[in-house]
Amino acid sequence: MKNFRTIILAAGLALAAFPNAFAQESNENKVIITGVRFAYPLVDKWIKEYTAANPKAQIVIETRTITDPAKYDLLIEAYDQEKEVKDTREYISIGRYALLPVANAKSAFAKEYADKGLNEKTYKQIFFHDIYAEKDKSLTTQYTIYTRLQKAGAPLTFARYFGYEQQNIKGKAIAGADEHLIKALLKDETGITYTTPGLAYDLASRKPLEGLTIIPVDLDGNGRVSKEEKALENLDQVIATLEAEKVKNVPVENIHFSIAKNNSNQEAKKFLLWVAANAEKDLHQFGYLKADAKRLADEKEKLERFQAVK
Repeated sequence: MKNFRTIILAAGLALAAFPNAFAQESNENKVIITGVRFAYPLVDKWIKEYTAANPKAQIVIETRTITDPAKYDLLIEAYDQEKEVKDTREYISIGRYALLPVANAKSAFAKEYADKGLNEKTYKQIFFHDIYAEKDKSLTTQYTIYTRLQKAGAPLTFARYFGYEQQNIKGKAIAGADEHLIKALLKDETGITYTTPGLAYDLASRKPLEGLTIIPVDLDGNGRVSKEEKALENLDQVIATLEAEKVKNVPVENIHFSIAKNNSNQEAKKFLLWVAANAEKDLHQFGYLKADAKRLADEKEKLERFQAVK
């Protein structure tokens, strides 16, 4: 009887210890990601592929609801942070995104400017508060601009490209993510905004999202919009143009992951290096441009050294 009780006690202790061991392993393999929402579909694809090859990994995306990034292992960011922040984190730039002007397809604005397009002067007059900007007196079509309320990558990139700050963008400020601008615009026949190709186009058909018109811009800076610059009906053709030429009037910025320099999560580091090696094949599918090759190589080298630190 004594031996039987000893066996039962030992078995109980083993069972009690097993969940703790499992929990410890789970925590070691768990990676929490947050950041710019328009990148979630692309990042989700990478998570599925990575976890298929690394079944113990538990990588999740959480919609960020607090400003303190310490809770998260990885941040997806769509603009360069201030130096004080950059000095505390390691970065890997895995692609680039562009920002295109779009309008409700039923609007008078879409009908007029899908034909004549936007040059730099008209672009600034439409989207920005600038009392010193030269006015285009032919701009008489009614429109309603939609922009982001919170500080975010797309509006910061859009404004800074033209020499402004986010607060200088005109229009109705919408709370939420970039896709909420599209939803608001589709409900307003006067609506216009700026957005990424991944939100402006149907990723399956590669055509503009139903209800949207992509507004052409003066890509070469010669003051007018050519027939070639109006060719916006196919997402792959637009990406090819933006990658092949140094274009004007289209803001382009890096999309990157960052990790705190004091973060010792080895699974997060492994995932970042996996993304750096595998990201390129998926970028065009989701409407992104390829990363700057030299920048990616330099950051990957730094990340490899960082991974070696336990």
